[in-house]
Amino acid sequence: MATPIEKGRRSLNLTLRRELNLYANVRPCYSLPGYKTCYDDVNLITIRENTEGEYSGLEHQVVRGVVESHKIITRQASLRVAEYAFHYAKTHGRERVSAIHKANIMQKTDGLFLKCCCEVAEKIPLLFCVEYVNDNIEMGLQLVKNPALFDFLVMPNSYGDIISDLCAGLVGPLEG
Repeated sequence: MATPIEKGRRSLNLTLRRELNLYANVRPCYSLPGYKTCYDDVNLITIRENTEGEYSGLEHQVVRGVVESHKIITRQASLRVAEYAFHYAKTHGRERVSAIHKANIMQKTDGLFLKCCCEVAEKIPLLFCVEYVNDNIEMGLQLVKNPALFDFLVMPNSYGDIISDLCAGLVGPLEG
């Protein structure tokens, strides 16, 4: 489903996510035998929190020529997606979960998300939790150069949008 740019309307995608409580966007990414791609051994899963972050739809014009967009991260939504992600990882035989964040820059929002992931990780001793700072270039390079470094990734909404598309590109084109 494409998200058209419409003035004064909330995205249909965002509305459906909220109304149907679609808080966890699960995207498995794996190589398929017989299809030639850059890698033949990709097997990872991304989960993105699907209702908050920069995609909350909270933006406005402050003054002419200046607009503002709000990134909303709540403890409730972060714990909910972290619990879902860690449970999913455990029940699907995954060994490590990478919490993708930029808490070094966005200390309050991404810091809260990371803290929630770490809290949940402490309750599930069989899984190893790894933090990855999403510097876009460094983390993306690691993912492209050696996807085997990653097993299972959980992240806020906008990072998940970009990283899951990048993962899809590892095993095939985004569009035909």
